[in-house]
Amino acid sequence: MPELPEVETTRQGLLPHMLGKKITRVVVRDYRLRWPIPADFAASLTGLTVMAITRRGKYLLWNCRDPRTAAGGFVLSHLGMSGTLRVMLAHEAAAVAAAKHDHVDVNLDSGATIRFNDPRRFGAMLWIAGDSPVHQLLDGLGPEPLSDQFNAQHLFDRSRHRSVSVKEFIMNGHIVVGVGNIYASESLFRAGIHPARSAGKVSLKRYELLVAAIRETLTKAIAAGGSTLKDYVQTNGEVGYFQIDAFVYGRAGEACRGCSEPIKQIVQGARSTYYCGRCQR
Repeated sequence: MPELPEVETTRQGLLPHMLGKKITRVVVRDYRLRWPIPADFAASLTGLTVMAITRRGKYLLWNCRDPRTAAGGFVLSHLGMSGTLRVMLAHEAAAVAAAKHDHVDVNLDSGATIRFNDPRRFGAMLWIAGDSPVHQLLDGLGPEPLSDQFNAQHLFDRSRHRSVSVKEFIMNGHIVVGVGNIYASESLFRAGIHPARSAGKVSLKRYELLVAAIRETLTKAIAAGGSTLKDYVQTNGEVGYFQIDAFVYGRAGEACRGCSEPIKQIVQGARSTYYCGRCQR
């Protein structure tokens, strides 16, 4: 599933092509996503200008307005399990026919097309009318991991008397957004914390190490264009490269890059976890 680095990479890839551009046409080929596309989605968007694209956790928010009246709203998009938003320049959009899972095209006055592809249909393309992006999908989300609101004291306070593993704890979007499976394993390795340790038994000092590790891991992943394990590609069609330099993720049985012990693999919350039994306590 695309996580924060992949979504942020997508946002950065969309900005140069969408910011200040007018939406001239919207084609919806399949409304049947996990969160169904509204029937008036195309009519609501057509004619508006993209004023900003922001991210909240794994959601992208396109602020679309009529520059003359400031009326408009927000597109709330989510890539689901395997979705992508591709930028297709004018010549490419004219030459490449829509494929089976290309559910939405957003045409811009530059001639470019933003194409939403979602094979599993677990994503979202929703419309929020008005001046602020208020939606139930955004309610109760934790702080952004690269913001000042995310700190060791926050994790320490929220983890007291919690028996859940620290890995599952930091993957909870109500605690902190965007720390997906790959990045949780990598961050815990960097911090030297065993993934099965109870969140309530991690000290404030060790949470300070973990916060720093999460920020470092996510920053490096964004710089690498995210991680491509199966379906994810960037807006230009290129894959992400973070997984190539992973310390533990996907490396079960291989030598730890810190101590040469074999990397171990366990299952937590129906997800694979990778760690070093010597380096992580």
